[in-house]
Amino acid sequence: MLASAEAARLLLWFSPSFPTGAFGFSHGLEWAVEIGDVADRATLEAWIGAVLAHGAGWTDAVLIAAAHDAARGADDAALVAVAELAAALQPSRERRLESTVQGEAFLRAVETAWPNAACARLRAAWDGPIALPVAIGVAAAGEGLGREAVIAAAMTGFAANLVSAAIRLAPIGQSDGLRVMAALEPLIRRLAPGAAAAGLGELGGCALRADIASMRHETQATRLFRS
Repeated sequence: MLASAEAARLLLWFSPSFPTGAFGFSHGLEWAVEIGDVADRATLEAWIGAVLAHGAGWTDAVLIAAAHDAARGADDAALVAVAELAAALQPSRERRLESTVQGEAFLRAVETAWPNAACARLRAAWDGPIALPVAIGVAAAGEGLGREAVIAAAMTGFAANLVSAAIRLAPIGQSDGLRVMAALEPLIRRLAPGAAAAGLGELGGCALRADIASMRHETQATRLFRS
């Protein structure tokens, strides 16, 4: 069971009020809505579920675990390797922007309110773009937050951001959005322990439609979101 302090911190870090700019990104969902891949509650649930299990949801979770391990072990070489890999894994220009803009914003917010040695170590060791899962993993390690709990919270926050985007883009109301989140809870509970225990050798994804959506999004004539 989560300690109350740990739960409170995770609720804050992955709440809509945390200054990551997540409201500005749709992860390609805007294109999926435009072409009709996502048009109702069922298709939204299927889309987000696939991204969680087979796309960036899974890969980011494994990267969070790897960054958490490197930061806890004060292993600069491993930290740099994870940071470089996380930035390189993004399948499109917009997805790279999405991850690195939010990563920098997340890390900066933590440094402002909860400065810790792990975040400072990341800054000293790596001067390249900081992907969001690296920022989350390092910050969580610096604050002594459990790896599996952080991954579950990050996955839930990611799914909630996509549901919020869908409500603004598609004929999906808040009630259906809540039903989607409720339906995804068991999936997140199943994925989080596996990702926490996985190594970098288990990275990989096959949510190709979502990757294509992120590539096609930048040529949409009208866009609300940056990705």
